[in-house]
Amino acid sequence: MPPLTNGHPLARPAISRRSLAVLAFAPLTGCAVPPPAQAQRGAIAGLPDFADLAERVLPAVVNISVTSEARLDIPPEWRGTPLERQLRERRGRQPIQGAGSGFILDPSGLVVTAAHVVGNATRVVVSTQGGQDYAARVVGADDLTDLALLRVEARAPLPSVPWGQSGAVRVGQWVMAAGNPFGLGGTVTVGIVSGRGRDIGSGPFDDFLQTDAPINPGNSGGPLFNLVGEVIGINTAIYSPSGASAGIAFSVPSDLARPIIGQLRATGRVERGWLGVAVQDQPPEEPGRRGTPSPRGVLVAGVERGSPAARAGLRQGDQVLAINGERVETSRALVRNIAAIPPGQTVRLSVLREGRPSEIPVQVGRRPVPQPQG
Repeated sequence: MPPLTNGHPLARPAISRRSLAVLAFAPLTGCAVPPPAQAQRGAIAGLPDFADLAERVLPAVVNISVTSEARLDIPPEWRGTPLERQLRERRGRQPIQGAGSGFILDPSGLVVTAAHVVGNATRVVVSTQGGQDYAARVVGADDLTDLALLRVEARAPLPSVPWGQSGAVRVGQWVMAAGNPFGLGGTVTVGIVSGRGRDIGSGPFDDFLQTDAPINPGNSGGPLFNLVGEVIGINTAIYSPSGASAGIAFSVPSDLARPIIGQLRATGRVERGWLGVAVQDQPPEEPGRRGTPSPRGVLVAGVERGSPAARAGLRQGDQVLAINGERVETSRALVRNIAAIPPGQTVRLSVLREGRPSEIPVQVGRRPVPQPQG
């Protein structure tokens, strides 16, 4: 199966003069440029012209250069020994250079990008299309949605772009991606929305937009625009056997990203609700005794000791049918709905236990933050 990849880190490829010559003088087959009058008639017929859109939004699209330390996985038996010290010293002498993309969300200098672009960066530089370089500070990052927020200090307000509503996007609609593929900077590509709600196995909050707009290494963290210049997605991964664009790319939808970035802006971190249960989807519905569909719900496969669910009396084998009266039918929906509830708030779970319905109040806890390794 071709791997899912992202755009960080990859150095800018070397392009020889010979390669450029071949590309410049290769004959065009089946893609001849129409004469101006014909092109004009095509635009009148309703085909989009992206030139004005690109000119309007590109000033707010930025290149991101990152210097970071290599992640070091130390075997347990080496920890506390001279070997560990030597490995850490060697890593400190070998910084890694990376590149990605982002966009200015607020004229005051707030920049959105992907979390994997900044990673464990020791230095981040944001470069505008006008050639200005700014040292950036990481305000916060959320690995579960692969989003990060940076801040730069500028003497004057910076050009910015607004959020759009990804929920209003339909499959088949035109979109434009912008970013820094292979370190080239200031690049736009176009395509359509190929799918919605994609789960690519990267985490419990997968809900990606899929597009066939060419996305390549270095595009990570860059914006996906609708035709009115609103950001409806943040480009984060591609599905490719080669590491380059194969026409399948994934973007974090703006409706998911906007509240995450809002939390990062306010507090520098993201807090999510947590029950402490392992859940799984139920098999397809079967008719009940009178021919009516039996409640499906979500099966509780395990309860973590000392968790909010355990304190509330939730048990393995329970079926969660609803949260505060709203039905849930998939484990992903349950996890997302609970994550959206502020820690400390009490929710009412409608549960089916051994065929008997009951209501169980649970005080939602705070989702633990995964600890970095190495």
